[in-house]
Amino acid sequence: MAVDGAARRILVVEDEPVINQAVTDRLRGSGYDVVQAWDGPSAVAQFAATAPDLVLLDVMLPGYDGHEVCRRIQAERPVPVLMLTARDDEADILVGLGVGADDYLTKPFRMRELVARVAALLRRVDRAAELANRPATEVGDLRIDAAARRAWVAGAEVHLTPTEFDLLLCLAAKPGKVLTRENLYAEVWGWPGASGTRTVDSHVKALRAKIGADRVRTVHGVGYALESGGAT
Repeated sequence: MAVDGAARRILVVEDEPVINQAVTDRLRGSGYDVVQAWDGPSAVAQFAATAPDLVLLDVMLPGYDGHEVCRRIQAERPVPVLMLTARDDEADILVGLGVGADDYLTKPFRMRELVARVAALLRRVDRAAELANRPATEVGDLRIDAAARRAWVAGAEVHLTPTEFDLLLCLAAKPGKVLTRENLYAEVWGWPGASGTRTVDSHVKALRAKIGADRVRTVHGVGYALESGGAT
């Protein structure tokens, strides 16, 4: 884990040597300390040995795939994960989000966009630390404790990924108000003006599965609003 004044450390996990090195070189050129891994087992080992601040993780890996890597590292210590996938398939994306990934990029991608998303995820971690003294929020029978990063529905705790929690917290700050996909991407992912609306939609779908579909209202063509329950 980086300390004050030190470069943020990123673990790059990619089995294609050319892509791995190109991404590594670009991130190092942007001021990051980069550690490399080329398969599932070495990724988990490097994560434990180097304590990175963020993991850039390919889905298709030798040994075991990126989803299994993500599950294992998130069980050890929560960390932002940006997944790289060759398939823009919603089912695959939801699997990644379900094991704790925060965002994804579909190959081929632009290096500029990758670096921007890395920076945005790290800014979000910094913003989360500022919530420690925020009082608990209640919307109907939904209760959210920002300091403890825990949420309950009708008294039963729901287990959310870091991104799902931040998304819920953002919606709960303005209950009943429709927030556009662009607003949510700017607030939760910290990247205003980016074209990450599918990322938002995928996370909303995962969030609904955990807190109840009727609690997040869709305004087609606009965005989403958090309701107290019973919305259609």
